[in-house]
Amino acid sequence: MLERLELFPHVIEMNYQARRRLGCCVYLIFDGTDWLLIDIGYEDTVTDIIELIRQMDFPLANCRYLVATHADVDHVQGLARAAELLPDSTTCGHPDAARLLAEGDRVTTYAEITAQGISIDMPTLELNQTIDEGDRLSIGELELDVWHTPGHTVGQLTFQLGNLLFSGDNIYRDGCVGNIDAHHGSDIPQFIESLVRIRDSDAEWLLPSHGPPFRKDNELLQSTIERLSGYCHMADFGTCAVDWPLMEEWDTELALGFRAD
Repeated sequence: MLERLELFPHVIEMNYQARRRLGCCVYLIFDGTDWLLIDIGYEDTVTDIIELIRQMDFPLANCRYLVATHADVDHVQGLARAAELLPDSTTCGHPDAARLLAEGDRVTTYAEITAQGISIDMPTLELNQTIDEGDRLSIGELELDVWHTPGHTVGQLTFQLGNLLFSGDNIYRDGCVGNIDAHHGSDIPQFIESLVRIRDSDAEWLLPSHGPPFRKDNELLQSTIERLSGYCHMADFGTCAVDWPLMEEWDTELALGFRAD
């Protein structure tokens, strides 16, 4: 049996377990012999991840859920393959993620970014179950509370397990956040609301979808909130911005005339 390298009791992160980067963070949460995965990553690492799980002596038939935090290709490209290899599991995610996966939407999921020459396979999948704000996922005696935390994308979910918050692409240890992109369905005011909720929560540890876990730091979160608040009024973020104050200044100048000082 392979030694289980738990980040926290009942929690294994598969990149740390493998001692190498596999892609996005893939969290295995277990109680007794029952377990689930939060995200699965790219298709080409699915077999390696499941083999590691088998070597840790988790019964493959006891995978209860394959959970998608959201439908970005780097989180869910391997979900259809994982569902084939773990047929007793239930695939689940937000209704918006379910729609994107069923439709094979390549633009919103970042599978197709023509300007950068990115074109990645995105297998379609009908999720077995949709989950949303207020739902709970049970694993043995453990319960994960489901939060809907939109902003990065509409269907972003976060999961709380005691003092742990599996925080998706909301915030990383350096204060960065998941991509803000109109083609992705990003919404900066909603993103700010999600970050405020995380800041004000009783979680002590944040386990993001990329990079290392970290102790919740309200000063870091507040700094990020303030930065995103500025984004609301910057042309840099195009239609994701709420307004552009320079245009109001220009209207005034057009009415009064331009003066070179």
